[in-house]
Amino acid sequence: MTNQGGEPQLDVERIVRVFALHNVDYLLIGGVATRLYGAQRLTYDLDVVASREPENLDRVADALRELGAFLRVGGLDDDTARALPVILDGRALAAMEISTWRTDAGDVDVLAYLRDRSGRHVDFTDLGHRASATRIGDVAVRVAGLDDIIASKQFANRDKDRDALPELESLRDSDDS
Repeated sequence: MTNQGGEPQLDVERIVRVFALHNVDYLLIGGVATRLYGAQRLTYDLDVVASREPENLDRVADALRELGAFLRVGGLDDDTARALPVILDGRALAAMEISTWRTDAGDVDVLAYLRDRSGRHVDFTDLGHRASATRIGDVAVRVAGLDDIIASKQFANRDKDRDALPELESLRDSDDS
C-alpha cells in the first residue's frame, strides 16, 4: 500500500515486529516516538538510534533486508535508488551516521546518535539511560526520553522541528506536574 506521494504506507507495527524477530537493539526517536508520548503531529517515517555493536548492526541490516529495504536518496526515484550498488550489511551501517531506507513497510531512518541542545553527540547508551518502555501492538519497544527528543529538535532548528516544539514541551511539562 502506498500513500499520496507513492511511498509505501508506514506500517510501524510490522517494522517493530521484524526488528524484534531479529533481536535488534534500538530506541525509537522522531515522530513515532513523539506520538507514543501523546503528540498529534503525523509522521511518515520511523526513526531509530541503534546500538553500534557490530553484531547489532548486522541484525539491523538483516531486518531491513527482510523488509525489502533499499537506500532512499533525495532526488532519485525509487527505481534508480534501488539500482544503486549498495551493500546493506552491518559494516555499511557502521560507516553511516544517518542512513535513510525505503522498505515495503515504509521509510526507516537509522541514526548513530542524537544531538543535544549544544550539538554534542548523545549515543545509544546514554539515550538508553533515559528511555522508556512501551508496546506497539504485541511488541515491546524502547523510546528515547522526551527531553532528549526535544533537545535534538532544538539543535536541528528546522522549520518542522520548531513547529513541533510547543506541543512536545507542553507534553513534557504536563508530565512534570
